[in-house]
Amino acid sequence: MTLKCFNAKTIAKELDWFQELILLRGKITFEQSSEEEEILRIKPPLLENTESPYANLIKKHTMGSEERLVLILALIPHIKPALLDLLHTKNRLYDIPFTEFGGIKLDKHKAYLPTIETAIFILAGDDLEKRFELLSLFNKDHFFQREGILSLDNSSAKEPLLYSLLSVSQEYLSLFITGETFRPDFSDHFPAKRIYTYQEWGDLIVTDHIKQGLDEIKDYLKYGKKLKNEYQFGKKIKPGFKVLFTGPPGTGKTLTASLLGKSCQMDVYRVDLSMVVSKYIGETEKNLSRVFDIAETKDWILFFDEADALFGKRSITSDAHDRYANQGVSFLLQRMEAFDGLVILCSNFKKNIDEAFFRRFQLVLDFELPDAHHRYILWNTSKTNEFHYDTEIDIEFLAEQHELSAASIVNILHYSILKSLRRNDKIIKIKDINAGLRIEKIKEGKSIV
Repeated sequence: MTLKCFNAKTIAKELDWFQELILLRGKITFEQSSEEEEILRIKPPLLENTESPYANLIKKHTMGSEERLVLILALIPHIKPALLDLLHTKNRLYDIPFTEFGGIKLDKHKAYLPTIETAIFILAGDDLEKRFELLSLFNKDHFFQREGILSLDNSSAKEPLLYSLLSVSQEYLSLFITGETFRPDFSDHFPAKRIYTYQEWGDLIVTDHIKQGLDEIKDYLKYGKKLKNEYQFGKKIKPGFKVLFTGPPGTGKTLTASLLGKSCQMDVYRVDLSMVVSKYIGETEKNLSRVFDIAETKDWILFFDEADALFGKRSITSDAHDRYANQGVSFLLQRMEAFDGLVILCSNFKKNIDEAFFRRFQLVLDFELPDAHHRYILWNTSKTNEFHYDTEIDIEFLAEQHELSAASIVNILHYSILKSLRRNDKIIKIKDINAGLRIEKIKEGKSIV
């Protein structure tokens, strides 16, 4: 049986239980045909022998009836919205919907979306003391918010909390419906994209200095939370681990971030800060907040590319764009410092980063263009065993004569190997290597001699 089937069986029982509760609330409030205490007598389904993502989440947090009611109510609009049709009932005296029901009606789809008031009404009616107690379910320190299970949407800070739309987050909606982990993709409202690599550590050719720094990062990823949670010294250190990668394009900065995630089984999400500043001016804080909020609950590695866009040296603040960028720096620094995980900022030019920001990093790694020795290794290892160099090619000469990044060497080999496939001989020719070299030099604005 698939996870979808397990989830469907679990949720179907929760829906039946919910329907009993909402019908009973109607009898108590509007018909006075039942007593308030009867709400407590309707117990949620037993889950001891149930294994599904939905049931496991309930058991993980030992959810009581109130929390389970809130969770299933938030899920209903996504899976069985007709269950909320009775909440469209109007108050005949005033010819308006009952205020007690809360909720928002979508005119386009005729659907009813529950709010916090909807949940509190079903559970507590007009019992003020009970209503006060239930508000704690929607605090930021409750696991509903802390782990990003529920999404509470309040269109205005001036509106009461009770009017906040109650919904399951995309991540948990995916988990409950498909049984699969939701991975958000790049969009106008989510300026981050997951990066992944099929390469291994052996494909990364870097200096010993970089390797030592990467060992330090891996130590943090493996033991950082243990140090913080199990030892007194953990109280002395700030949350998370902040790293700056600097160096020319093609020297392995993005690959390194991807390999760190792969080796530690953590997702890596890349944010292009130059795009955030230019395209999302006025929306940066909201969009970056969304990234940090999800990352905090999912143990992601955050990789901020083009850091010069926000952290570059600034002279006089001359226009609204500069003032906004400065505001963006302050916001990003605040979120970075509070983020209890690995944050990597990336810049092509170390000298462009304002010196005032360096103290905020635990580690700065300078990725340099490979020297002749490392270029020789790259020329040999970047080519797979399916292809062979022509006998007239002198790899040692290529490595000595041409200062190239790892990415440029791969590009040249890519060009040459495609030509070999066209000839159907799988032999890398010197003429193709030279042609590929010209292409790379032209891209870099250099001449080939």
